[in-house]
Amino acid sequence: MNDEHESDPLERLRAADPAASVEPRAGFAEAVVARATAEEGIELEASAAPEASARVAPTADLAAERRRRRPKWIPVAAVAASLAIFGGAGYALGAANGGSTGLADAAAPPISLPGVASGATPEIAAGSDAVAGAADKMSADLSYPSGFGRNEFSASGLSTSAGSAAGYGYDAGAASNAENVAALAAALGVEGTPELRDGSWLVGPQDGSAPSLTVGLDGTLGFSYYDPRLDPWACQPTGDGAESSESAEAVDPTIEPGVIEPDVVEPCEPTGTSPSESTAVDALRSVIGATGRDADAFEYTSETWEGSVTRTAQAWPVIDGQRLDQPWNAEVAEGGLLSAYGSLAEIIPLGEYAIVSEQEAFERLSDPRFGAQMTAMPFAVRTDAAPDQAAEWVPPTAPPPAPTSGVAISWPVNRVEIVSARLGLASQWQPDGSVVVVPAYEFTDAGGGTWSVIAVAETELDLASPAE
Repeated sequence: MNDEHESDPLERLRAADPAASVEPRAGFAEAVVARATAEEGIELEASAAPEASARVAPTADLAAERRRRRPKWIPVAAVAASLAIFGGAGYALGAANGGSTGLADAAAPPISLPGVASGATPEIAAGSDAVAGAADKMSADLSYPSGFGRNEFSASGLSTSAGSAAGYGYDAGAASNAENVAALAAALGVEGTPELRDGSWLVGPQDGSAPSLTVGLDGTLGFSYYDPRLDPWACQPTGDGAESSESAEAVDPTIEPGVIEPDVVEPCEPTGTSPSESTAVDALRSVIGATGRDADAFEYTSETWEGSVTRTAQAWPVIDGQRLDQPWNAEVAEGGLLSAYGSLAEIIPLGEYAIVSEQEAFERLSDPRFGAQMTAMPFAVRTDAAPDQAAEWVPPTAPPPAPTSGVAISWPVNRVEIVSARLGLASQWQPDGSVVVVPAYEFTDAGGGTWSVIAVAETELDLASPAE
């Protein structure tokens, strides 16, 4: 790494990208798409527009894959070491956490406040697999209530009783030290001494040649781990300017070996078998145990997709019977743990906050100061598209008629009927970068969509503009 990269964080990140300087060989993308869709096929919902099928293709897009699997800046944590690494490429499953995977859904789903710095985006109430169809329906039917349209809310029977509820926060400062970072690095098999540089703790090479650990100095002390040796989308360099025999089939034979730079990771066509659900969850439980957390205090989910050679798992922290909107994540390949993200900061109590009633919180949906947005779209949005919405567009043969005197001005307003409310918790980023977990209400409308607003009473909110 040269001096220029040392002083420029963006260049340093680019240098760490194993596929930054390579392009796929001719026909590579087409071959991957053909293989992924040939035998079993990827079925699209009948309501999906033609554009939806185009979203399947990016599985072969190197840039998209690079963004998907490179370390994310997600809040996470670390202290003790209990994850055993074998031969630098394997892992011990559940060694410190028993045999149970802990898959459960007893806790209430997470609540996300609109516009938070965590990057929370609207989700589909019935599951993330419905995102594509919902997006198509939303674009085809702009009359459906959305966070950015003109909405008129109605409700009845909501409680008018105010009260108080517990708040929490992430204590990032207590865990931010070289000892804790080194302990997690050792548990993950990352070699090197922690360095505090460019706003993060760094362990291991940052050029994509070996496992590395990054711990960001954010409000949750988020960490990211990545092992490029297990990445099924990248061939392994030999360091002498030629590829290993394992990657030969992924390299264009017309390219002479001497053209390949030493330690450049070439893109590969992935091979292998996706690990089981229990394998992925147990791997994530082991990572959580390695940070000194109680893995049983989380709820777990896991998924893969058709044709994938990896499987992901999520661990949701549970507080007061509710999942928090800051899950831990792991991706597991056939050879072991490929990547993991989490929060090293402990969650600490902040005491009680005065909260408004359900009725007053409902009124905040119409108050621009609280920026109400839909935070989950109903599953019906995905499946209820009318057949005529897919009708072929007919080009006009003449411009529209001129407006007549006194014509009514079109000003569509969505009418949203709220049918239920629940009190929970949601993350909120403070101007100084710290993260609090605050009481929040989630409202469900008659169509199954959800809307969220902060529940904390106005007397305990700092409404000053950031510029003040």
